[in-house]
Amino acid sequence: MLENTDTPQEIEAITEEIDRFQQYIDEYLPGVVAFGLRVVMALLVFFIGTRLIKLLRHVVRRSMERAGADVGVMQFVDSLLKAFSYFILVMLIASGFGVDTTSIVALVGSAGLALGLALQGSLANFAGGVLILLVKPFKVGDYIIQGSLEGTVSEIQMIYTYLLTPDNRKVVIPNGTLADNSLINVTAEEKRRLDIDVGISYTADLRKAKEVSMGLLEKEERVLTEEERMVVVSELADSAVILKLRFWVKPEDYWSTKWDVTESVKLAFDENGIEIPFNQMDVHIREN
Repeated sequence: MLENTDTPQEIEAITEEIDRFQQYIDEYLPGVVAFGLRVVMALLVFFIGTRLIKLLRHVVRRSMERAGADVGVMQFVDSLLKAFSYFILVMLIASGFGVDTTSIVALVGSAGLALGLALQGSLANFAGGVLILLVKPFKVGDYIIQGSLEGTVSEIQMIYTYLLTPDNRKVVIPNGTLADNSLINVTAEEKRRLDIDVGISYTADLRKAKEVSMGLLEKEERVLTEEERMVVVSELADSAVILKLRFWVKPEDYWSTKWDVTESVKLAFDENGIEIPFNQMDVHIREN
């Protein structure tokens, strides 16, 4: 038969440990449970809130599409709505943890003022984005040139405008730069004039060269027939007579037509014996 070897002092110590543990549980467990419930509720609110924000953005975007709003305006409003909605969601979650949202707003306002002074360029870019949407110097899908940068406008966001170059590189330009500087909107109009200069030899048949060139323009389907087409002598250069082929095309046909017509002129001149000279110099030696 086993005997209990625990002394009364040891039993009393164990009892005190159990009492302290029970006291600890009674004191802190409700707070831990309450905090855990708040975390679960915060996660639930965040999950539901993100779904509602996506739904709200979708509804606003569809409404603007039905209203015929510009794509750039929709992109700008969507990015602004997203930032504002998530800020409200964070405030709601913070209030659930007992945080004074009034103090947070005041703190954000103070920080925003300091940050605004430090980030004046970003604020200028935001104002530039608003100005671009109001004045509409370009829209999504337009091909623009700003300084040494050019490409098709793919997005107009709050701070930046994104372009895609013909070789599929993304160009990021601050909205302030686009709003404060001159730019060229290549595709703003429905037609674009195209000039091609071709040099022929001084000994070539000028009338025949003009006739062949005009015949090519009349056969080219991408040349706008309602606009004037002409082939003129634009310059008497050092080594060639420069013919200028001037006609109009749609903006999207500009480069393809330019390349094809240039090639066709070369082939047609070769077939008709019209020389396209290279730079040359005549040297005359006089004997004394």
